[in-house]
Amino acid sequence: MQRFSSRVRINLRSMSTSASPALHRFFVHAPDKTDPDALSRRLSVRAKHLEGAKKGIDDGSIRVAGALLTPESLTSGEKKMIGSTFIFEAENLETVKKIIESDIYYTSGVWDPERIVILPFVAATPNFP
Repeated sequence: MQRFSSRVRINLRSMSTSASPALHRFFVHAPDKTDPDALSRRLSVRAKHLEGAKKGIDDGSIRVAGALLTPESLTSGEKKMIGSTFIFEAENLETVKKIIESDIYYTSGVWDPERIVILPFVAATPNFP
């Protein structure tokens, strides 16, 4: 096995001989609905949502994920979740849309489908995986 200097970085995925589809990154902003029961709906299905997200993290399709909090959450001690954000890696926007629309937060009425944003994303920071 050949060893490479730490100065040499080789993307073995790009060297593959199989014709794998090109993957693109997508930013997702999924705000919660704002009715009084939105947070309790979120909390009631959160374990199932996290289970699904773990699968996406494990298979590499979810590169970054997390809950969005109110600004007051930084100082109040209470973390009030008001949405979710992701960076996905997928073949196309339709693939990401299907993943989002099958998530328990979408199907149980936590996320506001009228306000969900899915856009192609290119990282400007060199340390993004």
